[in-house]
Amino acid sequence: MTDNKPNTLPYALRDKKQVKPDESFCFACHSKIPCFTDCCADINIFLTPLDVLRLSRRVGLSTDSFLDRHTLMPITKDLHLPVVLLRMSDNEKKTCPFVGEDGCTVYDSRPWSCRMYPLGMAIPPARAGETPKPLYFLFQDSFCRGHAEKQTWTVESYRNNQKVPEQEEIESGYTEIVSHPWFIGGRQLDPKRIEMFHMACYNLDKFRQFVFESSFLDRFDLEPEIIEKMRTDDTALLQFAFRWLRFALFAEPTLVARNPASTKTRREP
Repeated sequence: MTDNKPNTLPYALRDKKQVKPDESFCFACHSKIPCFTDCCADINIFLTPLDVLRLSRRVGLSTDSFLDRHTLMPITKDLHLPVVLLRMSDNEKKTCPFVGEDGCTVYDSRPWSCRMYPLGMAIPPARAGETPKPLYFLFQDSFCRGHAEKQTWTVESYRNNQKVPEQEEIESGYTEIVSHPWFIGGRQLDPKRIEMFHMACYNLDKFRQFVFESSFLDRFDLEPEIIEKMRTDDTALLQFAFRWLRFALFAEPTLVARNPASTKTRREP
């Protein structure tokens, strides 16, 4: 049975209505409703690896520069992995840096959480031998007039309309990492592995340098076609990063080392 007790959920979801994938709700967002873009200010927008990649490419920055200019990385004892927050503008309303008078200026590259709104999602804590199923919640913020619109959705139809499953498919390796059974019992990564996780997931340009400008390719037996694809294909490189992290963080056999004795990866008991 999935553990969905309130105290196991992210704080932002603990008082929200849980909805089933086939449950319907009303919602629409467009420029004619009075609250248009009100939700794009003074808010915590967590960025996924693909969010960082897409936004950095959209605004013409390297991932390193984008992270430095547009994100924050909160540090709390409750997090077992680093997270990245979009930095709000330094103005009175603390608006999103990518919102304009006509709405989102990076709409096609908008973050996962923006695509999902007014839905929220949580992945329950990992259990040995069980793949956790996501839980869905409905945000019913008082300022939002979109719930009074007549457009009816189910969780599934809304997610499909917002192209959320396409993003989640690309990031399936990331989901497997953050919900990995290794973390059962409150295990924590050491600082070195936290740094590895941050680089591979969020700073893809730095990870590409790590792969192609170090001894990395000499140390691992990789498929030639994968190597060539990663040189220019950001999505392929990101998905490989998730594959490498399972090897580096959890000592899983997702990669083959040419000389296993020289590849230092701690094997946890």
